[in-house]
Amino acid sequence: MQFRQRIMDHIETKHSPYDMDTTAFDSEVYLEKLLKDYSLKQIMDTEAAVVKDTQTLHSDMQTLVYENYNKFISATDTIRKMKNDFKQMESDMNLLKEKMGTITNFSEQITGTLQGTRSQLCKLSEKHSLLKRLQFLSSLPAKLKEHIEEQNYVQCVQDYVHAKKVFEQYGQQPSFDGIRKDCDIIMADLKQKLRAEFHMSGKTAETLTKMGDLLLQLDEKPSDMAAEMLVCASKRLHEQIVMLQDQTERDMIEFVDLGIDGFLRDLTLVVTAYYDMFVAKHYDGERDDFQEVALKELNSFLNENIDKYMTLVQDRVESDIGLGDTHIMLRALDRLHRRLLAMRNICCGLEIQRNTVDIIISAAHQLMQTHSKALKDHFADSLSSVRLSLVSTKSDAVVSGVHLNDLITNLYVTLMEKVRGVLQDLLIFLQTDWSFNIKCDYKGALCVEGIRETLLIGFLHHISKVMNSFGDLSTSSLPNLLLVLSKTCLEMEQNGIHVLISLVDDLYEIDSENSTTLTHETEICAEMRETAQNLLDTYVRLQGSNISQMLRKSVETRDWLNCLEPRTVRAVMKRVVEEMSSIETVVASLYEQQPHQNERTTASSDSSRKTHFSNLTGSKQQFRSNWSNYTPSQLESSYVSNIHRLFSERVDIFTSVDFSKVSIVTGIIKIGLKTLLECVRVRTFSKFGLQQIQVDTHYLQMNLWRFVKDENLINYLLDEILGSAVHRCLESTLMEPNAVEIICERG
Repeated sequence: MQFRQRIMDHIETKHSPYDMDTTAFDSEVYLEKLLKDYSLKQIMDTEAAVVKDTQTLHSDMQTLVYENYNKFISATDTIRKMKNDFKQMESDMNLLKEKMGTITNFSEQITGTLQGTRSQLCKLSEKHSLLKRLQFLSSLPAKLKEHIEEQNYVQCVQDYVHAKKVFEQYGQQPSFDGIRKDCDIIMADLKQKLRAEFHMSGKTAETLTKMGDLLLQLDEKPSDMAAEMLVCASKRLHEQIVMLQDQTERDMIEFVDLGIDGFLRDLTLVVTAYYDMFVAKHYDGERDDFQEVALKELNSFLNENIDKYMTLVQDRVESDIGLGDTHIMLRALDRLHRRLLAMRNICCGLEIQRNTVDIIISAAHQLMQTHSKALKDHFADSLSSVRLSLVSTKSDAVVSGVHLNDLITNLYVTLMEKVRGVLQDLLIFLQTDWSFNIKCDYKGALCVEGIRETLLIGFLHHISKVMNSFGDLSTSSLPNLLLVLSKTCLEMEQNGIHVLISLVDDLYEIDSENSTTLTHETEICAEMRETAQNLLDTYVRLQGSNISQMLRKSVETRDWLNCLEPRTVRAVMKRVVEEMSSIETVVASLYEQQPHQNERTTASSDSSRKTHFSNLTGSKQQFRSNWSNYTPSQLESSYVSNIHRLFSERVDIFTSVDFSKVSIVTGIIKIGLKTLLECVRVRTFSKFGLQQIQVDTHYLQMNLWRFVKDENLINYLLDEILGSAVHRCLESTLMEPNAVEIICERG
């Protein structure tokens, strides 16, 4: 519709009476519209514009008339001149016609005159040609000797072959027979000379090819020449291999270029010349299967020499892996691959068994092993740095916690970046601008999967194995080192493994989800989490052992039968609380509080504490006053503790802990208190010794409750300790609870 409207507007404009450029222009209507719609100033401007346009058109009209007038005059002169020229041309054509007629008459007269002598002239021409041949034959022995002296063997053989046809036709005549014998003697000497040079070392493949062709032209047996040509070419190619073995100072590109321009060029010349001379041609004097046998020998020769050269290249690649630039090495192998592809196209009918892809895949495997070793060495150095930093760090708990976080971050980030860099480096083998594509090869596909399995998955297994080795209690590992390694393993399990496996799958286009042979992400995550759990459990046992060592020495080195009345808490108990506080600070910096574990700031109500003595009496008195409710006969009875064990849940000491602050600290406290309990059970106490244990356990209860989630667990173990001391005491009299409270608060 818009297009149609534009056409209608154009038609209306074309036939408008207001348009001066159309034939429908009406001056009266235009003037009337102008006077009606325009102001006086606009009318005067329009008049000036019309006058100006009129003058311009008048000037253009005059210019056009003058130009056309000049052209008309020029055209008139041209026509007049052409008329005169055609008259002259007509007279010239008539004169040419007369002369051609005269030439025709003379030609007919000459033909008639020479008709009788034409056959005589042909005979004379044939005799002249024969005389030239005779002259060539008479001077042939001298020419052959001259060519041999100048080492122009090609021209010498050509002249002899050309003259041989004449000898075959006129050789029975005595004059020609002598010349033929002289030429045969000369060519026999040349043949021996060519054979000697053919077997001489140092000749290029091009020279060998030319000499072999000359000997064939001199009626040498093709089967013998074929065998000799391959033997002599093998010597020459062996010299090229020896020369390439000495080029160790050149880089990979120069080394490959030298082999392409030397060894492969000579090999190609020999193969193509041999093929053209012995495979593509049929010889009457040879066996019917000569060409088939020659092709088989050529294939064997080609693959044998290609294998020697490719072995040399592979040795050079293996020596350069990890030392030189991988991109330069692949550029060199790409050139070699292109040249071998060109050789396959040139040597039609031949099968080159060895190719560059095998070397490239082997190089990828070797580089992968080099990178794997580099990753393991880097990981070992990182662990050494972490251990050195932990040994030299300050003992302040807050500083240690921050420091541990930095160590974990550095260890995790450096590992991730190092692995990313290695995966990016190996991606160079899959660039699209190479002439080879190893992923299309079966071995190449296995190589790509090997990058994922052998390099990445293998390195992750190595990380887990090495870190797990630190979890052996027989090793003297630092406790904080176990925390760092455990947290690092946890980070790898939660984030790092997924990132790295997704990266390698994306970079190398591996569909690991649908593969039954590739290792799944969940397997590595489970292994890494198990390692983290083992390291954390070892940390708990090691720290618990340290606490236990302090408590054990404090019990074993004290004379409990000759103790004074307790006036303060023993220093070892204060040291235990301080150590637990330090441990909690460090652990809290690494393992945040879980959402359901709120930080405790107040102790539980006394009525909620369950002890076996309060259960027996039915009363709910304060924790440390329970023992004072019993008479000596009741204290001496073992039924109290036995009944308590029947109605109490069993406390597992050496269990796996969760990845949380409360669980870790609780595990350490359980080990320490269990050790204290076992030490108390084998000692004998006096009255004041028992009261000292009462003070110490109450002090631990006052300070350890805030480290655990279940306060009853601490109460139970401390009850067990005090109960064991009561059973092992000679005079079981406990201190008043108020006195115990005062001593603990003061201590």
